[in-house]
Amino acid sequence: MSLTLDENSAFYQIHAYQPGQLQVNDQIFLRSIIITPHTLIDTWAPQTIHELTREDLAAVIELRPTILLIGTGHALYFPPLKVYGDLINYGIGVEIMNTHAACRTYNVLTAEGRSIAAAMIIK
Repeated sequence: MSLTLDENSAFYQIHAYQPGQLQVNDQIFLRSIIITPHTLIDTWAPQTIHELTREDLAAVIELRPTILLIGTGHALYFPPLKVYGDLINYGIGVEIMNTHAACRTYNVLTAEGRSIAAAMIIK
């Protein structure tokens, strides 16, 4: 077994995910969140991808990441472009994947020091 030093300097790191539950640092969340390396919004309204609206993503525009990961829950689902198109107009790249994949990608990109945000649907 080899050990490596974790050089991820993000204050908020995702440690575990299963449908209905997300662990950030030592805290368990039972609802959807928006997370960046230094910001956590744990009052985010949509709990399923079908509830996601343009208005729900307005907070991301204020955060100004270069990339937004949208975790769509247990299954991959592509929301209509009208839901996330505003982000593209602000120069924010959008990647859509299931929440499990979004968790892994978030951790990799934060370890690289990237300007990243993730909108994680819990179910």
